[in-house]
Amino acid sequence: MTMVQQFITIGICVVGTVLTRCLPFFIFSSKKPTPVYIQYLGKALPSAIFAMLVVYCLKNVSIFSGSHGIPEAVSIIVVVLVHIWKRQMLFSIGAGTVCYMLLVQFVFTA
Repeated sequence: MTMVQQFITIGICVVGTVLTRCLPFFIFSSKKPTPVYIQYLGKALPSAIFAMLVVYCLKNVSIFSGSHGIPEAVSIIVVVLVHIWKRQMLFSIGAGTVCYMLLVQFVFTA
């Protein structure tokens, strides 16, 4: 990429970020209540995105080769248990990630 192309790319990213952050404040006034469908999306999308992340992470796991998906299954159980215990999504994801990395680095080595 040339320097001009880099500046254009960075500029487009900045404009896109600013628009996605500021546009809701211009569209939805603080004087009027937030529409019901927007409130619904605010409640439903986090779980839907989390479910898509789980599907994406498990799409290439083969139970018929290698470690047979054991590190993934154990890590999912850790995520669920930590989330039930603490009710903190980022902490749960972090605990599952650390568990998975420890398992594949030290337990299920090739």
